[in-house]
Amino acid sequence: MSSSPLVIPLFITHRGCPHRCIFCDQHAITAIGAGEPDLSPAGARESIDLWLARPRKDPTRKVQVAFYGGSFTAMAPEYQRELLNAVQPYLNDGRIAAIRLSTRPDAVGPETVALLRENGVTVVELGVQSLQEKVLAASRRGHTGADVARAVSALRQAGMTVGVQLMIGLPGDTTADFIDTVKKTVALAPDFVRLYPTVVLQKSGLAALAAAGKYTPLTLNRGVVLAGRAKKIFASKSIPVVRMGLQPSLELESKIVAGAYHPAFGELVISRLFFKTARRLLAAAQTRQGITVAPEDESAMRGQNNKNIKRLIGLDFLEEKGLKTVPGQPRFTVSLAADSTFFADIFSDAENGCNALKM
Repeated sequence: MSSSPLVIPLFITHRGCPHRCIFCDQHAITAIGAGEPDLSPAGARESIDLWLARPRKDPTRKVQVAFYGGSFTAMAPEYQRELLNAVQPYLNDGRIAAIRLSTRPDAVGPETVALLRENGVTVVELGVQSLQEKVLAASRRGHTGADVARAVSALRQAGMTVGVQLMIGLPGDTTADFIDTVKKTVALAPDFVRLYPTVVLQKSGLAALAAAGKYTPLTLNRGVVLAGRAKKIFASKSIPVVRMGLQPSLELESKIVAGAYHPAFGELVISRLFFKTARRLLAAAQTRQGITVAPEDESAMRGQNNKNIKRLIGLDFLEEKGLKTVPGQPRFTVSLAADSTFFADIFSDAENGCNALKM
């Protein structure tokens, strides 16, 4: 399998956003302080040059430039062209393979798509967040589910790779609503998905709602549970979830008031799925015995502070030192030690699934 591309991040913090969503403190999320000047074409080239000058273990690894932190296509068209033009020399001589960016679903139209395509943009991530109209309204998103469908269709017709960003625990959202959003996202057939649990940031509208008792912050446990359910649904349709949880930063952590934040949120989700799968297998076996996983999955199977193993032992399902690693065992699977040919995929309730998808 080829390695993932090296992504050079260029931040356009909060640029293009027509308003502030109720959960947003964009400066904290991107770890870029308020008052930063607009990214200039010269600044973009300087950042790209610095990244390209760094030594790389694999010099053949493809490189992408990514515009993060705002709604790229909602910015002034002239500014979009200036930034895209700054990257063209690197595209032309092969130092950069592609450009990726994120934007709002309601800021994607035929002219916008044509501009992106002409300038080497191949990956567009849409800040969808939810496909429930009441949740979008309560979150002050300013777009609808119909906008999402139109945007995905337009980008797909242009041959672009489309990603969808979803949030867990938004105002007005319920478990049923979120699972419905996941299923509607599956119907859109994006190329990949990111899952972000909602956190309450200082000076955000959500902080005011929470302080007034009008919003109950998402707990870490519920966030992990819902992310796991979503991950399994997407995996069943071969849609990769490339990230679960916000990118950790000291700036972000200093501004979190409440919510489902953990610097290793995605690992918590995967660890919980390993536990559930192992528990199901051991309960069905009706005998205390060992389990096996791939060596690369040992940490996730054990959980933080060996929590998963301790719980299985406490349930009388597993013996001490009952976890073994088996080189060559498929990733993200659990097997009973007594039958190493039988694998249970943590992303599927079906036995012998073995269709695991990497994060």
